[in-house]
Amino acid sequence: MIPRATLTLTVAAHAQLLAHLFPGDGKEAAAILICTRVPGPRLRILVRDVIEVPHEACTNRTDRTLAWPGSYVEQAIDVAERDRHGILLLHSHPGGYAAFSDTDDESDRSIMPCIFDAFEGLHGSAVMLPNGCIFARLYDQHGSHTPVDMVSVAGDDIRYWWRDALLNSAQRPMAFTSDMTSELSRLTACIIGVSGTGSPAAEQVCRLGFGRVIGIDFDHVERKNLNRILNTTLADAVAGRSKVVTFSERANQYREVPYFEGVDANVMTRGAVLAAAQADVIFCCVDSLRGRMVADRIAAAFLLPLIDIGVAIPTRTMGDGVAIAEVCGRIDYVFPGGSSLRDRSVYTPETLLAESLAEVDPAAHAEQVKAGYIQGLPEQAPSVIALNMRASSAGVLEFIARAYPYRHEQNGLYARTDFMLAENIQEFTAEDAFKTKPTSLLASGAAEPLLGLPALSTEGV
Repeated sequence: MIPRATLTLTVAAHAQLLAHLFPGDGKEAAAILICTRVPGPRLRILVRDVIEVPHEACTNRTDRTLAWPGSYVEQAIDVAERDRHGILLLHSHPGGYAAFSDTDDESDRSIMPCIFDAFEGLHGSAVMLPNGCIFARLYDQHGSHTPVDMVSVAGDDIRYWWRDALLNSAQRPMAFTSDMTSELSRLTACIIGVSGTGSPAAEQVCRLGFGRVIGIDFDHVERKNLNRILNTTLADAVAGRSKVVTFSERANQYREVPYFEGVDANVMTRGAVLAAAQADVIFCCVDSLRGRMVADRIAAAFLLPLIDIGVAIPTRTMGDGVAIAEVCGRIDYVFPGGSSLRDRSVYTPETLLAESLAEVDPAAHAEQVKAGYIQGLPEQAPSVIALNMRASSAGVLEFIARAYPYRHEQNGLYARTDFMLAENIQEFTAEDAFKTKPTSLLASGAAEPLLGLPALSTEGV
């Protein structure tokens, strides 16, 4: 079952909390999380800020009890109330007790009404165990609470902690097994661009068993791309049907209950962005730099792991003709708080501007279209499905490697994969090879303007 409520934090915040809550003395410790909420039918909570409660400020610290000054709660209220953020009170269980204790219940009954008296919001409490597992619950103003179904952290590896499996939290499903399929049935994938590369990626995540798949694409089916878009027919091209609606109808025939949601919109629209924000992982399969820029920002704002997939076939002049110079694919894995696609120069302000100018200049745009898959040839129906499938498969395998590690080396060595088929070369770039620049978008959620882009604000819409 798809989780109704989830909590997500960056790997940096998780590491900070683990170090603070388990200083090595075997005693409980505390911190306060300032959280944003993702709008939409599914309740996603994002950790925006961490307020550590100093160990020396606590009036009582033992291996089973903890008391700390209310001034830190007041500080959290001052921070959270400005933007109507939520407050989550977090403490540790050094002994590994994987449940809220009677003492925890009594403490919450005392403090939660005070927080709600200050301002209404999404407030709750949480516990971290020595193995890094976090479980949490949310309160309403009447004192009733509901559990957070899943807590996730995306770094070099992607971790999920399920509320109904706390006792087995150290046991991750093995890659490529039915246990992996079972967990995937509880997760949501988003495919941005359900076309040449995106349709094979979407096909794979559907067949892998993701419980929900969101596809975003604004284009329609044409005869020229029937040779590379899965689940399309001649009738779809003749009717000019939406790519994503067509794929949705076919994919939903795989199972008894519909699970694929097609969003017939440009990812540069507010509705598409908020739809993507409901996912647990994003696969970006677009051919525009602006599309990649938006996906990059979605990943940061909503704390989502992102896998960006690209292909290209550069050519060279050979006599009076043109020959293949290389057949390339690129897969970038991006996690929130790590290096972004912009940090990796997948796009730059200059290339974004050039792309925008090309679209308003018919001659320049014609050259851009002419480049297409095979640079320098005006191919309208290139035979590239084998290349697309190679790249999309590598992208989906990258997600599996992160969530269900199977590599002999650390995943951090594989932030980027480049393959060159003509030379039969595959190269890898480590995460620490890229210089990461801080961004104010991190865990900003749906703060206005959305993604920091005025065109996506409520006023812009």
